[in-house]
Amino acid sequence: METKPFNINRRHFLKGAFASLVLSTYGLYGFDLMNPLKSYRVGLIGTGWYGKSDLFRLMQVTKVEVVCLCDVDRNQLTKAADLVQSRNPSLKRPQLYRDYKEMLSEHELDIVLIGTPDHWHALQAIAAMEAGAHIYLQKPISVDVVEGEAVVAAASKYNRIVQVGLQRRNTPHLLEAKKNIIDTGMLGKIAHVEMNCYYHMKSIANPPLQEVPEYLDYDLWTGPAPLRPYDGLPHRGWWRAFMEYGNGIVGDMCVHMFDTARWLLDLDWPNRISSQGGIYLQNKGKSNITDTQTAVFEYDNLNCIWQHRTWGTPVDPEYPWAFKIYGEQGTLAGSPMQYDFIPRGRGKKIHKDVLYEREQYPKDLTEKDIELHAAPATRLHMLDFLKSIEGSAQPSANIMEGHRSSASCILANIAMKLNRPLSYDSKSRLVKGDAEATKLLQRPYRKGWRHPLPEDFS
Repeated sequence: METKPFNINRRHFLKGAFASLVLSTYGLYGFDLMNPLKSYRVGLIGTGWYGKSDLFRLMQVTKVEVVCLCDVDRNQLTKAADLVQSRNPSLKRPQLYRDYKEMLSEHELDIVLIGTPDHWHALQAIAAMEAGAHIYLQKPISVDVVEGEAVVAAASKYNRIVQVGLQRRNTPHLLEAKKNIIDTGMLGKIAHVEMNCYYHMKSIANPPLQEVPEYLDYDLWTGPAPLRPYDGLPHRGWWRAFMEYGNGIVGDMCVHMFDTARWLLDLDWPNRISSQGGIYLQNKGKSNITDTQTAVFEYDNLNCIWQHRTWGTPVDPEYPWAFKIYGEQGTLAGSPMQYDFIPRGRGKKIHKDVLYEREQYPKDLTEKDIELHAAPATRLHMLDFLKSIEGSAQPSANIMEGHRSSASCILANIAMKLNRPLSYDSKSRLVKGDAEATKLLQRPYRKGWRHPLPEDFS
């Protein structure tokens, strides 16, 4: 990878809104912003944990006017506005909205960040692109495959840049592993990939039904998804317990590791996808996502195999959420926290830990619930996004890459449901020779909501 210095006038840099940027770190990875003094008009849809985290990372790397925030939870929205203003008291307090459509109709925005639950990603991304904004869209890009195809078509029609929140593609130690180990051929011929998550992340809660609090618009929070009886605030982790709003742990955690493997090895769509699993142990709570599941993404002479288990102990305690790439000459193990190259024979082992930037970004240390290890990667991911907006190249986790990884994980769940392998044809947008599986590429929307189709943007 070519090394480029930042093109930033030193006087303006020292006085600018992002004076804490570390030139040596970002310059190393070629992030040369074309117009570093431009201020972007930004809106955020979904002001929960990760929505705010993404916004704060963007604010750390460029000049931003946070114009507006949107959330169906009035309390969460007000607290987010307070935090945003505390980060830059000299700027005007952002305008607050319950309905993202109203927000988008009233403002011309350069960038919209989307940090809502998965069942909202496609509709909100399409609406924001129609309104003229570039998008930072959390993964997965959609809750079903047809939604994803529609988002890809919309990005093409409106010529919008989309960066998907698959920030392993810009994780510093993994960039180094790709450059120094994968791309130099140190692994030799690669013929197998294993990916896993052994976090105990499946909820076993069984809360009683409750009255919806007056500050939450639960009907609008639910949107196109099935309307479950209200049993507590859905924020942070509770919504992830249900397939109504996402695709379980495969859609949440596998998408990161599978996307990382695709990026490292330059893989396209899998030839075939199969999956088995279910709720084998943790069946006492309301959650309907699997606690145990295996998925196989098949390529020519290479399988990428996913395994999650939300109980018991991890196979490798050093890599509870990780990938391992096996080659003739060695193995590369990687995670958000580290990587290890283990050579075959007498070669030298290589270890690298995650990069932290505590001194450069002291506000990280007081930010509630921040993933300190992920912050540098997200900052690089934001810079990659901005570079694409200012230039012509697509970002590393562009909408097509995000769709391939997201849809492949959704297809794994369909394969598990049908108990047979599937081969998706991305050109015809059909599952080859399987009409029943093809019907499952599109989930039914709740009455009153219309499902987007790729033909809408032809």
